[in-house]
Amino acid sequence: MDSKSPEAFRTISEVSKDLSLPQHVLRFWETKFVQIKPIKRGGGRRYYRPEDVRLLQGIKSLLYNDGYTIRGVQKVIKENGTKQLIELNSQKSFTASKKNNNEQLNTHTLPQHTINESKRKKLINVLEDLVELRKKLDNK
Repeated sequence: MDSKSPEAFRTISEVSKDLSLPQHVLRFWETKFVQIKPIKRGGGRRYYRPEDVRLLQGIKSLLYNDGYTIRGVQKVIKENGTKQLIELNSQKSFTASKKNNNEQLNTHTLPQHTINESKRKKLINVLEDLVELRKKLDNK
């Protein structure tokens, strides 16, 4: 982050820059995650509190690092709450923490593989196509 105090409010452009995300993605996430509630001042200008920024970091980590879908992140937040997501994001990835907290998963740990961003995006597109096909099949 820049020279502002860690407890200072941030504009959408500052948060966008800090998280390396386009502003439209942050606005979209506001529609998908009711927990993201920036303060809006005159003219609709958004100001994110520090806890909003930490929540956004947690959401970004689940989506981009751990491979969750938006619906999956919504479920994680619903089941665990935002505080746990914020705390776990500051320590390590949420998925790794869930595995460590579940002894059954510890006995069956799978190797962690990393893929580059372009391959990940292709896989997400394939998954979205499969979900759409599944919906079409279910409607018949």
